Amino acid sequence: MESNQPSLHDPKFTVPISDVEQQANQLELETKEFDYTKRSQWLRAAVLGANDGLVSTASLMMGVGAVKQDIKAMILTGFAGLVAGACSMAIGEFVSVYSQLDIEVAQMKRDKRRVGSGESKEKEGGEKEKLPNPVQTAAASALAFSVGAMVPLLAASFIKKYKVRLGVMISAVTVALIVFGWLGAVLGKAPSFRSSMRVLIGGWLAMAITFGLTKIIGSSGL
Repeated sequence: MESNQPSLHDPKFTVPISDVEQQANQLELETKEFDYTKRSQWLRAAVLGANDGLVSTASLMMGVGAVKQDIKAMILTGFAGLVAGACSMAIGEFVSVYSQLDIEVAQMKRDKRRVGSGESKEKEGGEKEKLPNPVQTAAASALAFSVGAMVPLLAASFIKKYKVRLGVMISAVTVALIVFGWLGAVLGKAPSFRSSMRVLIGGWLAMAITFGLTKIIGSSGL
């Protein structure tokens, strides 16, 4: 006799495995992407700090070079910009990230009061690992700013001829801007070419404006 019970091989009772697998894969990708964002937070800050150090120091040196061709004046200006900028970046990042940390810790305490003690301990342990680190971010920003600022300093340090010095410094800064733009795009998962071009054009504009305005003010006899 034929059984009237439905068979597992019946197409009507086929389990939609593909949908389950797709949902699992999507959830895994979202988790990886979230973890990637958390891990790359201080890396993006470091890249931005390096770009700031590069552009600001190069612009300062270009501005001084517009009115004074002395290599010593350019190097001293660049070094002062490196120290001041690194301290400013470190303090700014520390204060900003510490404020964010205070907000997140306060939110964790409010959540802890709302849920049970057993759940809150497990949740608190996981959330503490995701909290921002002010010291790490500040140190990364200051170090990155210094690394970026060293590019124009090293490029101009050993060249006595004024025009050659400016040309070498602009070339070195151009290469560094492209590299920093590409790194920022990779960490932020953005189009690398457009990001590099934005950073490059922005750096060129900063140097050109600083050079031009300083040249005008210097030639006016102020």
